[in-house]
Amino acid sequence: MRIIKKTSRLMTNVTAYRLWQAPFARAKMAPVLQYNDLRAVRRVLDVGCGPGTNCAYFAHADYLGIDLNHDYIEYARRRYRREFVVQDVRDYRPPEGQPFDFVLMNSLLHHLSDEDTHQALRRLRPLVCSDGHVHVIELVMPERACVARLLAAGDRGDYARPLGRWNEILSEHFCPVVFVPYPVKAFGITLWNLVYFKGRGEH
Repeated sequence: MRIIKKTSRLMTNVTAYRLWQAPFARAKMAPVLQYNDLRAVRRVLDVGCGPGTNCAYFAHADYLGIDLNHDYIEYARRRYRREFVVQDVRDYRPPEGQPFDFVLMNSLLHHLSDEDTHQALRRLRPLVCSDGHVHVIELVMPERACVARLLAAGDRGDYARPLGRWNEILSEHFCPVVFVPYPVKAFGITLWNLVYFKGRGEH
């Protein structure tokens, strides 16, 4: 477990993060692509955007990526030439009258405690326009012992939660439209159990 934890800490390095995540990036986004027509997206807020990997899906849209990691943001600016800022979503204030129709949080909340998670989600609600949605991809802690549970327990995020707990937390702040658990596999083995949540701001 210590080895896994030490390896996961390397992910704060841009190169290490990209090499580790690249083979699985498309698989993680699969339900987002399945349940949405990204061509219709107008304005995107990518919360916890990392080194900017997700922005390629939104080349046609007005895009903003925010993350607390300065190295990630500097890399993303150089590589993708889109708008990226170092920012905590809990403190983010968009220009007045400019909400987002697509707010994405890809594997961020399992790094946050329950209190911080609720603060982040409360902050997101007024950022989503009336016809927009929040889209959350998160790491699920399996109930039973397996490879996926071992990897989840060793992740640098200390707050991987069981599926039911994710449903409770996310549904408290957004009206569920889609809630779909799914695996990410390699060589027939489930490496991670994830969940995709799509929600409206109005209950």
